[in-house]
Amino acid sequence: MGLSLIPILDAFARRAFTAAGLRPESIAVDSETTVHCWLPLSLPLSPGQNSNPQISKPVLLLIHGFGPKATLQWRAQVRVLSRHFDLIVPELLFFGGSTTSSPERSEMFQAKAMVALLEKLGIAGGGGVVGVVGTSYGGFVAYHVARMMGEGRIGKVVIASSDLGKEDEDDRALVERAGGVNSVVELMLPRTTGDLRKLLMLSIRWRPRFLPEFFLRDVLRNLFSDNLEQKIQLIKGVTLGNKDLFQLTPLPQDVLIVWGEHDSIFPLEKAFKLQMKLGDKAKLEILKNTSHVPQLELADKFNKILLNFLLGEDN
Repeated sequence: MGLSLIPILDAFARRAFTAAGLRPESIAVDSETTVHCWLPLSLPLSPGQNSNPQISKPVLLLIHGFGPKATLQWRAQVRVLSRHFDLIVPELLFFGGSTTSSPERSEMFQAKAMVALLEKLGIAGGGGVVGVVGTSYGGFVAYHVARMMGEGRIGKVVIASSDLGKEDEDDRALVERAGGVNSVVELMLPRTTGDLRKLLMLSIRWRPRFLPEFFLRDVLRNLFSDNLEQKIQLIKGVTLGNKDLFQLTPLPQDVLIVWGEHDSIFPLEKAFKLQMKLGDKAKLEILKNTSHVPQLELADKFNKILLNFLLGEDN
């Protein structure tokens, strides 16, 4: 079998979370659904629900995208953000340890689970005390969370690398850009090292010139093999682009759109279209020399943009 590098990287990511004052918990949000998440040490849990949480800072919900678990996707953000916010970092359903027996698979159902988590923790009160950041697929979920809970309970919203206006033709164009794959499912859930290379080429601006096959096999085995059938259903269950199920409308909250200049999953032109659709309360920040994961490619710049928006430009 040989040495596996991914568990080592995951251990470093988990250490970043614990160093940021976070601890892992599994919360049963209803009779069907359990959400694994990282919570601040300042938030004690009772056996039932936490009706009187000890919140010392504004709450910020970080929602990861399709791919690796939340610890790997947000490892470069938690230390900086935890200085200013009490972070809630969930694993979406069928990622990490989050599960459901419900047959629903839409991003709206994911959002319902996130809302239920906040309510179970007792921190979904009034006053716009919760901010939301979502990247890629997590941006789809973040939009629905903000719309479901409204500006009375959700404050500022960050949508990163997430084309809320995508349609079937955008999926076809993505498959063409990838080359050699037959569907978005085949690209986003690679089963071969060749398909994984295609996904990395589209997702990351600066890549090592040489990625050995053993490392790519390690990535496939550790990051893309669990809950495969359910994740296929999640991709097929996305309602964006289905006019009978989803209409993109402006949010009442202030919205920051963050996009990589060279994003090949959702090209930059889609960011400008999204800004127009979200209206006057949406602003756009473009990170140069990054692609689909600017929070990892240019973490310091990404973090600064987030803090300027969430705390105010003078902070």
